[in-house]
Amino acid sequence: MKKMLKLVVVALVTLAFSAVSFAAPATPATPATPASPAVEKSEKVEKKVEKKAEKKAEKKVEAKEKKASKAKAKAKAKKADEKKEEKKAEKKAETK
Repeated sequence: MKKMLKLVVVALVTLAFSAVSFAAPATPATPATPASPAVEKSEKVEKKVEKKAEKKAEKKVEAKEKKASKAKAKAKAKKADEKKEEKKAEKKAETK
């Protein structure tokens, strides 16, 4: 009889500590909701990355334009030098 009583007490204590309740109905589990600040941070990071990419692209375009304008200026300078040399050659030919 004492063994039976001990067994019942041990069983009830075990159930109590394992969070099994006979009186209260079980509540359904609610799904976890994602944290909205984390989403906002990721959007901000994406925007920063996009801005950096745009700036790099703009710098590349500006660099290409500068190179093109420098090349045009060099070409004009060469043409002007050639014209000067031709005029000098014509003057020498006329004076002889």
